Amino acid sequence: MKRLNRRTLFALAGACVSLGFGSGLAGTAQAASAAVEVARSPTCQCCEAWIGHMRAEGFEVRERLVEDLTPLKMQLGVPAALQSCHTAVVDGYVIEGHVPPKEVRRLLEEKPSGIGLAVPGMPMGSPGMETASTPDTYEVLLFGAEHSTVFARY
Repeated sequence: MKRLNRRTLFALAGACVSLGFGSGLAGTAQAASAAVEVARSPTCQCCEAWIGHMRAEGFEVRERLVEDLTPLKMQLGVPAALQSCHTAVVDGYVIEGHVPPKEVRRLLEEKPSGIGLAVPGMPMGSPGMETASTPDTYEVLLFGAEHSTVFARY
């Protein structure tokens, strides 16, 4: 898997800005790591809950309300099979769906090669999808343009 290079990151940042998302990404790579930029539907409560988890774990989160996330997901290289309800970018990585903050932090520390992390769908028990019933078993996937690998299991 290939991590986004600087040229690709800035190209994606430009695309994000043109979509009204990620104005903070247009600066330096250091500025891109300053905050988690999240695009979400204005009506999605589980996205709000995930953002709450991220903030509770010390992440600075900037959110943008977007009616149709499909163009953004395509621009950022999120495969259709891995998509979820919200999409974020932090330090050049894409975070798709209900990825636990612990795994985002690990990603930023280890800096593996790849586009980003994804929790496909909306598994019960994942951050933002808490329920009183038994949580689902789910995987956090590190994905690239061609394939994905298991980064963590819950």
